[in-house]
Amino acid sequence: MSEFFERNGELIQQRWPKVWQRLSVEDSAALQADRVEGLGSTLSINGIQLTSRHDRTREAALQADSLPIDSPVVHVYGTGLGDLQLQLLECSGLERLYVHILNGAVFALVLQLLDQQQWLSDPRVELWYAGDLAEIQLPYFALPSELVLADDYNAKIRDRLISETHLAFNNRRFDPDNPEIAERLQACIERVRADADAAELFATCSGREVFVIATGPSLEQHFDTLRAVRERAQRPLLICVDTAYRPLIEQGIKPDVVVTIDQRISMRHLPSDGTGDITLVYMPMVDPVVVRAWQGKRYVAYSASPIYSELRQQFPKAQLFVGGSVIHPAVDLAVKMGASQITLFGADFAFPNNKTHAGWNDGDLGPQMGAARHWVLDGHGQRVKTQLNFRSYLCELERYIAGNPGVAFYNSSRAGAMIVGTTFHPELAR
Repeated sequence: MSEFFERNGELIQQRWPKVWQRLSVEDSAALQADRVEGLGSTLSINGIQLTSRHDRTREAALQADSLPIDSPVVHVYGTGLGDLQLQLLECSGLERLYVHILNGAVFALVLQLLDQQQWLSDPRVELWYAGDLAEIQLPYFALPSELVLADDYNAKIRDRLISETHLAFNNRRFDPDNPEIAERLQACIERVRADADAAELFATCSGREVFVIATGPSLEQHFDTLRAVRERAQRPLLICVDTAYRPLIEQGIKPDVVVTIDQRISMRHLPSDGTGDITLVYMPMVDPVVVRAWQGKRYVAYSASPIYSELRQQFPKAQLFVGGSVIHPAVDLAVKMGASQITLFGADFAFPNNKTHAGWNDGDLGPQMGAARHWVLDGHGQRVKTQLNFRSYLCELERYIAGNPGVAFYNSSRAGAMIVGTTFHPELAR
């Protein structure tokens, strides 16, 4: 035990004994740690620099300046080398600084190498593991290096932090002043005016079980089950997302309801033949060619997006929750229809078995396996490849589930991402 580790540890043990109990057994020896020299120096962990190697103090000052200067409470995610904490503690108006550990082994190593007592001893500081809380806290600053280095225990909070940080960037293409959006909405007005309000479907299946079917690779495990269920007289309602429709039809499984919201969905995804007894729930950004060709009953819904603000005033319709993916309004529709139990199929938010989607070739729906640079934990607690937007969609679904405690949510597979708030279906999950 180094002298620094002993002194830092005594202080943490005195103030946060449960945190120290965990830190003291972290395996920091497993990390590849190197000192990196520049105009100054820093610590590199597994090839990731914790801070600038030129001027750590100036970097921390820039980071501190990005936070609200009048906030009495600030949250810092990641511990770094302590520089940002020291900068923030110089603010006279700061009453409480919450420091959330994103990688316990990294922090344990820093405690061995550097004196951290100055900020750890400040009575305004509270020290937690980030994963001890289910949600991110505002206002916050997340150290970029530790968003990359976050360990398994803190991964869910890392995902929420990255999703929140990217929110404005991700929403940029949903600008109501975008001429392409205006043109598409104008082309859909005729159908919006004529088609039914999705609210007519609400409370029509009170107490019924609903299967919500997405297009993750694990869906392929359940084609036989879904085909058999579809033939039963008394069975769950089958709601599928647009990209799952063709794979289901090709397997002889006809859903009851299809939900679609994306302007990129075409007749290739939603062929209209044989759809006379299938309900379509859509949002006005969907290609009007697809909507007009649909033979079954059509229902219109909006999201909370500002692109629909004028249409909402002209033609009031129901609103469904959208958090970036069509899985969200499909689940929200099931809840608003009155489902007491929802089982998710193909809701993987990841690429299990090195595949992107069920029933489609690699790259057919956008992402390719070779581009997967990120990970989530699957139902077995193992890391599985994914991409950033999938992690954001997962975060929003988990938040939605947390806000609907009266509905029982089941996951049909352990192959995809672990979905907080769901239970693995005792008969279906593998």
